[in-house]
Amino acid sequence: MLSALRDLYGGRSALARRFHLGLLVFDAVTVAFIVATSFVGPEPWLRLVNAAFGVLIALDLVARILASQRRLREIVSLGTLADLVAIGSFLAPITGGAGGFLRVLRTLRLVRTLSAMDQTRGPGGGPRRNEEALVAMANLLVFVFIMTGVVYETQHRANPDIGNYADALYFTVTALTTTGFGDITLPGTTGRMLTVVVMIFGVTLFLRLAQVMFRPYKVRFRCPACGLGRHEHDAVHCKACGLLLAIPDEGADG
Repeated sequence: MLSALRDLYGGRSALARRFHLGLLVFDAVTVAFIVATSFVGPEPWLRLVNAAFGVLIALDLVARILASQRRLREIVSLGTLADLVAIGSFLAPITGGAGGFLRVLRTLRLVRTLSAMDQTRGPGGGPRRNEEALVAMANLLVFVFIMTGVVYETQHRANPDIGNYADALYFTVTALTTTGFGDITLPGTTGRMLTVVVMIFGVTLFLRLAQVMFRPYKVRFRCPACGLGRHEHDAVHCKACGLLLAIPDEGADG
C-alpha cells in the first residue's frame, strides 16, 4: 500500500503522470468552484458540496504525507499548512465571506501539482514549453485569487466600494494591470500599501508569463560537463563547452 502511494505521488511511471494529471484537473475544478461560489449567497446545498471537497482534499493530504520520504518536512510545508486551512474552511458550516477567503488558499496547490508533474518526467526531460507557460499562468492566477480574497476580507466591512467578491476581483485586476480607473480605491495607509503590493508583484508575475510565452523555445537538460541547463531544442553539442549531448526527444518519454 505504502509503496503504491509512493509510486503515485513520487514515481516517474506513466501511471504516476496520469495520476498527477488527475490531481491537476481536481485542483482546477476546486479553484473554479471556489471562484463561482464566491458570487453566490449562502445556500444549504453548498454545505454538502463544501464538505465533499473538504473530505477529498483531506484524503489527498493524508495520502501525500504517507507517501513522502520526509514526512515531518511535508507536514510543516507551506502547501500542507495551506491545505489544512482550506480543509477547515470547507468543512466549517459557513460559506462566503471569511470562508471564501480561506478556501482560496487551495489555489496554491495548482503550482505544486504542476511542479510534481514536471518531476515525473525524469532527469533530462524538463517541462515542455506549454507546461512552463501553465506554471507561470498558475502563479499569476494564484496571486490574483489570494489578493482578491485579502482585499475583500480587509475592505468589505468598512469600504462601500467593496460590496462583494466581484468588486474585490475587479479592483485587483485593475491594480495589477496598472489601469487605475479610480472608481474603486482602498483608503488609508493600509489600503495604499495593499494596492502597492498588488501592482508590484502582479506586474512581475505578468511579465514572467509574457517572457515564457514569447522567448525562443529551449529545453531543460543539464550538461554533464559544464552544467548548462538550457539548450536549443535541436542542439547536438553544448554551446558552452562543446560536449556531445543526448537530449531525449519529447516523443521518447512514455
